[in-house]
Amino acid sequence: MSPLPYPISLPTLADSQVTRVGVKSPEDVVVVSALRTALGKGRKGGFKDVLADELLMHVLKATITKTGIDPSLVQDINVGNVSANGGLATPARMASLAAGFPESTSVSTLNRQCSSGLQACVQVACAIQAGLIDIGIGAGVESMSADYFNRVVPLSEKLAVNPIVADCKIPMGITSENVAADYGITRQEQDAFSALSHQKAAAAQKAGYFKQEIVPCQVTTLDKDGNEKTIIVEQDEGIRASSTAEGLGKLKPAFSPTGTTTAGNASQISDGAAAVLLMKRKTALKLNLPILGKYVTSAAVGVPPRVMGVGPAYAIPVAVERAGLKIADVDIYEINEAFASQALYTVKVLNIPMEKVNPKGGAIAIGHPLGCTGARQVATLFPELQRQDKRIGVTTMCIGSGMGMAAVWERE
Repeated sequence: MSPLPYPISLPTLADSQVTRVGVKSPEDVVVVSALRTALGKGRKGGFKDVLADELLMHVLKATITKTGIDPSLVQDINVGNVSANGGLATPARMASLAAGFPESTSVSTLNRQCSSGLQACVQVACAIQAGLIDIGIGAGVESMSADYFNRVVPLSEKLAVNPIVADCKIPMGITSENVAADYGITRQEQDAFSALSHQKAAAAQKAGYFKQEIVPCQVTTLDKDGNEKTIIVEQDEGIRASSTAEGLGKLKPAFSPTGTTTAGNASQISDGAAAVLLMKRKTALKLNLPILGKYVTSAAVGVPPRVMGVGPAYAIPVAVERAGLKIADVDIYEINEAFASQALYTVKVLNIPMEKVNPKGGAIAIGHPLGCTGARQVATLFPELQRQDKRIGVTTMCIGSGMGMAAVWERE
């Protein structure tokens, strides 16, 4: 693989801003709980008739139940979401109240596209570090069934006379084709990577590895005749244990007749939610709450919009360097599989051993509910670090319009 085509230069954090890996401090921002729903198939699965506010309510309520925390102690909740009208601002507030948080707990929503859930966690962590709040929740939710297919995003034609600006309008699937073409990622490699994602996810599901992070949700759905029925959704619905590279190789290209990106080597359209409870170590100890690990640092960077999928390859080195680490020091990389092409590019150009990448499968198998994914990855990462008895993890994703984001986490 060729080296990164252009350098990323971001400010170096002052010593006072750096959380030290391997050193415990009362001022560390720690993760007390990280939970998620199962991920349902968009427009087909168990959550197809469930709105985003209800999905979010389930994980927020489970956070209170599992930790036993007094909900009045949670001062702010940040929620990542991409597709909902009005940025999900009012529904998110409704979800927090329905979950049992008091009127005094404030709520905000944000949209940094596919990194929205991670950005929510980082914003809460930064607010805690700055002393603005003591306890907060970073969350993410997406009902792609309800919101994604109904949205209309107006884009300026005046600004698009600039070619780089116009590149922001390139469909995500075509950016995947651009990455594959520019960096020599073959169809065979993409299909093999995708089949492996399903196989890892299927093995993890069979072994019960997801149970620690998933909140079973009782919801109401409509059958084919329009009749209501109550079901419990407790397993990711998109995992196909029988998936093979040969089988995926028979699928037609989805975005270009001569392309290599298919429905089988791209992320699935999904519904789901996740929530991460954060506070300083001294607060967790005072409240006698369990500590899963800590937030170390993060980075968000810009990349060329036409190859937006390369974002993690740029964001990871910055975040890892900020943490005082090297790429090889990281034990597990949770890399969002928006497309096999872009995930493979990151793995190859950074020379990451495949056994460190998405040990329980990624978005190609599990699903990618846009605003949820960044928080979902945190919920997936910590139980796997514990299971493998490893310490350092990175969560990362590419971002539409040409960006990447990564965060470094350390297990206790």
